[in-house]
Amino acid sequence: MRRLGVAILVGLLTMSAHLGNVAHAADPSKLLAALKSGGHVLLLRHAQTVSGIGDPPQFKLNDCSTQRNLSVEGRAQAERGAASLRGAGITFSRVLTSQWCRCRDTAAAFSNAPEDFTPLNSFFENRGTEPKQTREVRARVKNVQVRETWLLVTHQVNISALTGVTPSMGEGVVVRVANGEWKVLGSLAL
Repeated sequence: MRRLGVAILVGLLTMSAHLGNVAHAADPSKLLAALKSGGHVLLLRHAQTVSGIGDPPQFKLNDCSTQRNLSVEGRAQAERGAASLRGAGITFSRVLTSQWCRCRDTAAAFSNAPEDFTPLNSFFENRGTEPKQTREVRARVKNVQVRETWLLVTHQVNISALTGVTPSMGEGVVVRVANGEWKVLGSLAL
């Protein structure tokens, strides 16, 4: 069963083609090994949502009924992705999430206790907050220890600002963090 989970995950991997600071396309098995070894972060865009772009006018962070949320397929996608990573022996020392319900629900598939981290909140509607939020995320990620792997569940605009990669829903970007350096290794899909 474990081999099947790993095979499924490897089959779902997709690589970023020379975007941002990606030096070269990574071997999928190397991405999995990197996540398993520690000193890495997976920046994950929330799973598939109901159709639409952004959130309805007047949405509220503390009221999921006012937001664009995960679809039934998105919930299943998050559960499958979490199970596949666990099957590959990948665990997360810390799971940080945007306060949007679609991100919290995605993060909940990976952890019983994901932590809200407001710099991961979407700045889709207010691009003026991007530089500050991006700096805060980078500063926090510098705390990843050599033996730790962190999961950050956020939005496309945040991941694009941090990495130069534009992920689809349910797609993540693997980043190596060492000695204050930030290097994009590649991307994978749930």
